Amino acid sequence: MALLGLSACATPPSQINNVCAVFDQRDGWIDNWHSAAKRAEAKHGIPVPVLMATVRKESGFKANAKPPRAKLLGFIPWKRPSTAAGYSQALNGTWAQYRAESGNFTARRTSFADAIDFVGWYHAKSASTLGIARNDTYNLYLAYYSGWNGYRRGAYKSNAGIRNYARETDTMARRYAQQMQSCGRL
Repeated sequence: MALLGLSACATPPSQINNVCAVFDQRDGWIDNWHSAAKRAEAKHGIPVPVLMATVRKESGFKANAKPPRAKLLGFIPWKRPSTAAGYSQALNGTWAQYRAESGNFTARRTSFADAIDFVGWYHAKSASTLGIARNDTYNLYLAYYSGWNGYRRGAYKSNAGIRNYARETDTMARRYAQQMQSCGRL
């Protein structure tokens, strides 16, 4: 029974484009994603749909997500292009900064509650340091993907792919907000 419970936590929700279904699939006593997202919203002032759309875009709600490995000679698995990992795809250095600044020294990138709090923390820092509105999913995602310095430099301006990711994330946040309103999760 315990193994069945643990295996359910290891698999991502099956309907990741419907935030109500995601919350319904992860509404346990210990691992309640809606409660974790609402706590992050209350703590950081970033709306739940923005938080959830960011995690959706970054990892597809997969706890152990990592960037694909590069291939040596075209077929030998090699190094990963970055240290991004977990639900939030946080880099090692940024995760260490979050742990130090939040005081959450036991935070794990494979914990949804920790990862959603990280996303809230990151977006809140983007809002306060870069002047981005806390509900501006498009620019918050550009800063998330590019990093604070990359966003300041406008690194995303020459990368249509990153801008497209940000548009998709913004569209998903809007869809999530409508879904949450219809299922009474706002």
